[in-house]
Amino acid sequence: MKQKYTVALAGNPNAGKSTIFNALTGSRQHVGNWPGKTVEKKEGNWQADGQQIQVVDLPGTYSLTAYSIEEVIARDYIVEEHPDLVVMIVDAANIERNLYLAVQILEMGIKGILALNMSDVAESRGIHIDVDQLAAALGVGVVQTVASKERGIGDLKQAILETLQQKED
Repeated sequence: MKQKYTVALAGNPNAGKSTIFNALTGSRQHVGNWPGKTVEKKEGNWQADGQQIQVVDLPGTYSLTAYSIEEVIARDYIVEEHPDLVVMIVDAANIERNLYLAVQILEMGIKGILALNMSDVAESRGIHIDVDQLAAALGVGVVQTVASKERGIGDLKQAILETLQQKED
């Protein structure tokens, strides 16, 4: 079993990547609520089960087509650095728009997990997402989170650990 893993966080601007980064790593990265806030990758660490997990918070981007600096940074990191896992953070209240990036990442053959963040906002808007059906359709684990309230973070950590261990099997 590997002792050190790299996990990248990818998603649209304002989907909650930095909030999930803070919850996973215990960091206090400033979280801004405007496009382009995170324009360079941020790194932190998390220890679990005797393993070190480096977490990389990539800039918010809508796609990997590489027209903006955010897209270039995110795409180049995923393609060139080969993280062990990409957690695709999706705003559950805007799932249609947010899934485009997730599908692009999955089409690259990257090992991933989908974090349906802001699931409380989606529920308050009457949006119901069948997590099992979505997981089956995408072929990846799906975890519901409300990062701002640290709900689902334990489930996300467990899913990350399980998926990283599956990678070696």
